[in-house]
Amino acid sequence: MSIWVLAFSTLCRSALADGGGPDGGGIKDSVFRIREVAVVSQRIFVKEEAGMKQSSVDTVVLRDKANLSLSQLLSENTLVFIKEHGRGALATASFRGTAASHTQVNWNGININDPMAGMVDFSLIPVYVVDDLNLKHGAASLADRSGGLGGSINIGNRVDWQNRFGLKYMQGIGSYSTFDEFLSVGFGGPRFQSSTRLYHNYSANDFRFINRGIANVDPETGGITHPVDTNDNAGYTRYGILQEFYFRPNMKNRLSLKWWGQAADRSIPRATSYEGPDNSNLNRQQDVDHKVVADWKHYAASGRLMVRSGYSDKKLNYSLRNQVPGVGLVPAIYSESRQHSFLNTLSYSHDFSSLFSAEGRVHADYHDVVSRDTVTGSGYDRSRAEVSGFVALRRNFAERVNVNFMLRQDWIDGKRTPLVPYLGFDFRVLKGEDLILKGNIARNYKVPSLNSLYWQPGGNPDLQPEEGLSYELGVEYQAVLGGGGGSLGHLLKTELTAYRSDITNWIIWIPSFKGYWEPQNIKRVLARGLEFTAMLHGSLGPVSYKTAGTYAYTRSTNYGDPLVWSDESYGKQLPYIPVHSGNVMVNLSWRGFFLTWQHNSYSERYTTSSNDPTRRDWLYPYFMNDLVAGKDFRWNKVSFTAEFKVYNLFDETYHSVLYRPMPGRNYLLMLMIKL
Repeated sequence: MSIWVLAFSTLCRSALADGGGPDGGGIKDSVFRIREVAVVSQRIFVKEEAGMKQSSVDTVVLRDKANLSLSQLLSENTLVFIKEHGRGALATASFRGTAASHTQVNWNGININDPMAGMVDFSLIPVYVVDDLNLKHGAASLADRSGGLGGSINIGNRVDWQNRFGLKYMQGIGSYSTFDEFLSVGFGGPRFQSSTRLYHNYSANDFRFINRGIANVDPETGGITHPVDTNDNAGYTRYGILQEFYFRPNMKNRLSLKWWGQAADRSIPRATSYEGPDNSNLNRQQDVDHKVVADWKHYAASGRLMVRSGYSDKKLNYSLRNQVPGVGLVPAIYSESRQHSFLNTLSYSHDFSSLFSAEGRVHADYHDVVSRDTVTGSGYDRSRAEVSGFVALRRNFAERVNVNFMLRQDWIDGKRTPLVPYLGFDFRVLKGEDLILKGNIARNYKVPSLNSLYWQPGGNPDLQPEEGLSYELGVEYQAVLGGGGGSLGHLLKTELTAYRSDITNWIIWIPSFKGYWEPQNIKRVLARGLEFTAMLHGSLGPVSYKTAGTYAYTRSTNYGDPLVWSDESYGKQLPYIPVHSGNVMVNLSWRGFFLTWQHNSYSERYTTSSNDPTRRDWLYPYFMNDLVAGKDFRWNKVSFTAEFKVYNLFDETYHSVLYRPMPGRNYLLMLMIKL
């Protein structure tokens, strides 16, 4: 690799791009301009969003963290807890204390949850391909589809119709032989736009760590020491392309075509408790993924018609090899899976007046899955057809109250599932002020994944679907504060939400007497908690600033039948879900220089359902700090950015998953050039 790493526009500079939807249309935000930033107050009293708890990641943060995976971005800047199996390894989401499969993930309107496992590995999604990131919390996800008992994460791309030609190249180098390269090219005019993004990431990932999974006992003193090990067999590489085409023949019609292709190859390190030979227990995973989506949007005077069709093809190979004397490396597992998904949507929304609107939508998806282990000969070949009908009625009353009623009906392989209703409201407490009381009540429903039903060995075809009944109440406040005393303006936005979700037939994988794991239904899980978010940004003289923070209190407890589940797990927090979590981000910018501090903290997590507080079954709290410093330069029409990042600033020792180490203090340097 040539020279080095990373770049990113400063938060205040890019805040000007924070408004608008993926197509640059929609409701315009109010903009109050100051010297270096635009203080943008978004509309938070919208009848189509009544009762919904939603959050988004600022486009500035997306650009600033383009070299990271989406798992890192979500854990640092949202209320979602990410369970990481190591740097560059499997990373899944726990949204509001729910399981990984309870978070629905959509890319440009098509669902990308793995039909086999029912979840998404966020370590395989680079932030570089994300332009918009919107989260719908809890029952708000029913606006997208059913099954999001925790919520939904929506990834989008947007078009800039003003672009004539743009070229951007970023290159980085970091600790553990980490190299990143990113190239984007865009061109077009007011009717046609093309955007191409290429990326490549590589890391040997061979960091050193204190291995607390192995203890050496001094026979004389009885003292315990832990060896310093290297994270071997942990390298990864990823490369991909995102191609976008947009066509606007007139102001009433827009067409788009997007293709995202990616290949990833990673070795999976052994658990830190492993004490066998170095040439055995070698794990490797290869992923090849292609997604295509095309849509047509027609805008009439009072309505909008949208037709969307997508295709997803995913190939995953996993192998486990052991050294056999005289033979060499012999596979103990060689699993191959192939998934084809066809995803289609037709929707129409109509504004009968400024006070009343309606929407109807139909989804028709088909999944075909083949999974085989060539060593054992086990596997399955299954398909699933999913059809979903959706209607919504939204009404505003006296400019103080919004009501949102949504109803969803699904059919799985021709069998009708229970109706899923949602009723939400917004109440403007003070006329003319953005102080909003909001709430909702909803039902949700999720069918088991194909792996849960048919995996060999262990699948359970007798599993019952998961059902949830949720309640939510919150208050949201927003204000643009006036300047004075050298200040040119500030935007304050904060929200507090309390929620409760009662879920029956929760699916969990447990060890069986047959010698392998299998899924079972828990009679009842109760997830409840508080969510708090706050954001303040603006300018103080020549210094622009932006601060944001979140806090989550999450109680997710097992209330399964004690006759089936031991009393030790009854009423206990589910494994790997922290009760307390939060993050804070502070960014300062002055005359092209910028500085960002990021802090994340998590309370203790238990690794067993009985919440045993032993060192083996308990993950201690940890506090993570990152620091970024950089400078923007400009020469004629060419801009440059140099940036230096320090991750894990105070060299914290921590684990996200038992026996899976995480790196200590590490560094990254990045350069960007933009035409």
